[in-house]
Amino acid sequence: MEQLTPGLTGTVSLVVGPEHTAKHLGSGNVHVFATPQMILLMEIASVKAVDHLLPEGHRTVGIGLDVRHLAATPVGMTVTAKSELVQVDGRKLVFRVEAWDEQEKIGEGTHTRAIIDVQRFGQKVREKAERAGK
Repeated sequence: MEQLTPGLTGTVSLVVGPEHTAKHLGSGNVHVFATPQMILLMEIASVKAVDHLLPEGHRTVGIGLDVRHLAATPVGMTVTAKSELVQVDGRKLVFRVEAWDEQEKIGEGTHTRAIIDVQRFGQKVREKAERAGK
């Protein structure tokens, strides 16, 4: 995991459709790009920045967000999210995230992810489900 160094970036874009709006997702009652969808793009960009560099059987999971949604984006515009790895602290990775539409910055903040062993993580989840009778 020595390949994980600050400066790594990931980017993802999408054209805002009705299914990406606050009205559709239930996070508001307006037909503009939804905050939860913006956060999802920021997470995807963070995964793209680092997961391909992890050892076999390891991935990252989101563990923290501090994000502001700065401006509304109408249906039909393209939104691009960019993530930059800014800190590596053992298994904890901190990213600076931003989102832009075709005219302006619409979001910014930080996103924290943790590196996990997928098999061990899955086992813990299964044990939790069993304890809950699920």
